[in-house]
Amino acid sequence: MKKTLIVFLSLVALLSCLSSRCLHGSLSDPEGSKAAIEKLECPAFSEDDDVICHVGYTTAYNHTTLTPNWVAYELTDKEAQGELPREDAFAQDEMAKGRQADLSDYRGSGWDRGHMAPAADMKWSEQAMAESFLLTNMCPQNHTLNAGSWENTEKMGRRIAKQYGSVYIVCGPIYNERKFGTIGANKVAVPDAFFKAFLIAVDDSYSAIAFIMTNTPDRQDLKASSMTVDQLETVIQRDLFPNLPDEIENEIEAKIVKKHWGI
Repeated sequence: MKKTLIVFLSLVALLSCLSSRCLHGSLSDPEGSKAAIEKLECPAFSEDDDVICHVGYTTAYNHTTLTPNWVAYELTDKEAQGELPREDAFAQDEMAKGRQADLSDYRGSGWDRGHMAPAADMKWSEQAMAESFLLTNMCPQNHTLNAGSWENTEKMGRRIAKQYGSVYIVCGPIYNERKFGTIGANKVAVPDAFFKAFLIAVDDSYSAIAFIMTNTPDRQDLKASSMTVDQLETVIQRDLFPNLPDEIENEIEAKIVKKHWGI
């Protein structure tokens, strides 16, 4: 049984590797759609979602909130050690199929243009770096959170990628009370909180952990913010890591193996 599981997981890993970089395009491109659907890091989505595949990440953009529903990507050990300089060239996404936020919406708002897929994870490619600054990868984010507790989740992702060879990451905004309202003429919705989930291949299987951090300046410890993926899915009402075999998904999303994460 164990040998069969190992062979099966190897096939899953191979398929994930083959599709780990989404074809550059939107879901209007059948090949791009296939690549996005097969990516291990991508959560469940519908045909109505504006899912855009960039070199370094996939984003599902919401043309009502003008923020992504989620952003997902795989970060490898090699990519985590990229050395290209950061380039702050924020811009609209020409591949988005509807209305989107504008740079002017953020200007003077008091909120950062908070990356979901961070620029520091895209130092392995000039194109990936440039695309990380597209507004379909941005949410209004409290500056102290952006430069502090949330950045700690980004550093954790790079650490885990180097430790295990790669990590699958999905993150995005959470809208519950919408107590922060909107910003700009286009009324970009300000999230109440943010979520992030990590998935790694380890010990002939997989392991996962999730986090929620409020969009506030409060210091938010990684350990205190952590939860199972099942708990996160209850909050965001979205199926994460649906491309895992059900028996593996059910097992790993119900628990946290603390020794895998170092928190």
